[in-house]
Amino acid sequence: MSFDVLWISRDEIESLNITMPRIMQAVEQGFMALGTNEVEMPAKIGIHPRENCFIHAMPCHVAGAVDHCGIKCVSGYPPNTPKGLPYISGIMLLSEPETGLPRAVMDAGWITAWRTGAASGVYASHFGRRDTQSVAIVGAGVQGKVNLIAMREVFPKLRQVNVYDVSDTQTDNFLSEMRPELPAAEFKAYQDISTTVADADVIITCTPIVESPKRFITKDMIKPEALCISVDYCSAFSEEIMQEATFICDNRNQYIWTQKQGAYFQNGYPRADSIYADMGEVCAGMKPGVREGLRGGVLMGIASHDVMTASLVYGMAADKGLGTKVKL
Repeated sequence: MSFDVLWISRDEIESLNITMPRIMQAVEQGFMALGTNEVEMPAKIGIHPRENCFIHAMPCHVAGAVDHCGIKCVSGYPPNTPKGLPYISGIMLLSEPETGLPRAVMDAGWITAWRTGAASGVYASHFGRRDTQSVAIVGAGVQGKVNLIAMREVFPKLRQVNVYDVSDTQTDNFLSEMRPELPAAEFKAYQDISTTVADADVIITCTPIVESPKRFITKDMIKPEALCISVDYCSAFSEEIMQEATFICDNRNQYIWTQKQGAYFQNGYPRADSIYADMGEVCAGMKPGVREGLRGGVLMGIASHDVMTASLVYGMAADKGLGTKVKL
């Protein structure tokens, strides 16, 4: 017996013009479900076909009133960037929870980028200072851009954007694309890390996830009460920063599991007993956000983000008649 599956391309997803606040709302709903134990989500497993490269499988079922499930197969290949190929790529599959039949297949690159920025935005909304005016973006690729869009939604007083990237081309592209997004902000590109982060209220690192991280941002470089958001596992912020901060992860189980496996997560970062909370606990109201002192978050990316964002995409695409039905 054959049945139809909806194929949704990246161009079709982008044509939906889904706003960052809508994705943040979906991501936070997923966090809340995690906090209330309505989610089945094993830690993402992966293979590493080349040095510093990964291919991850990320299944999830957000149960309860939401009842969405799916699995993402996503790869991260830093060597792709100089080749003009995407660093992050993959496929997202949504399944029907009642029957297990595939419902839709869609590009995972866009979903990964936007749900990751949205997760940073949700974290910042609970832990950022209301009067935040400056942000430093370390890594000016896709994640740097989308994370800045999320910060714009959270911090209406944002007036200073510092940016650093090892590639001048990446930096120039970032400046040309992001200046129109924040016309009231002053943008500054720097050639060194310490100047980039020195006066920033929020520091977001979006560098490649690597096997042997250099951790080049040290505590003496940053403000005593900075909000430090790591989108690159443990690649950029020093151990001292995360050990002394009020430390948050997106999901406790995945963080601890990954730390024990050793792949892309070396020793030195907070252990289980030093985690203040994970974002599921915070969004479900079990732990309050903290807006004072040094705060650090490692947001590794979790499958609930993908399922919630993909379900939003699927619903809007179906309403607009987008996508191609493929018979299996």
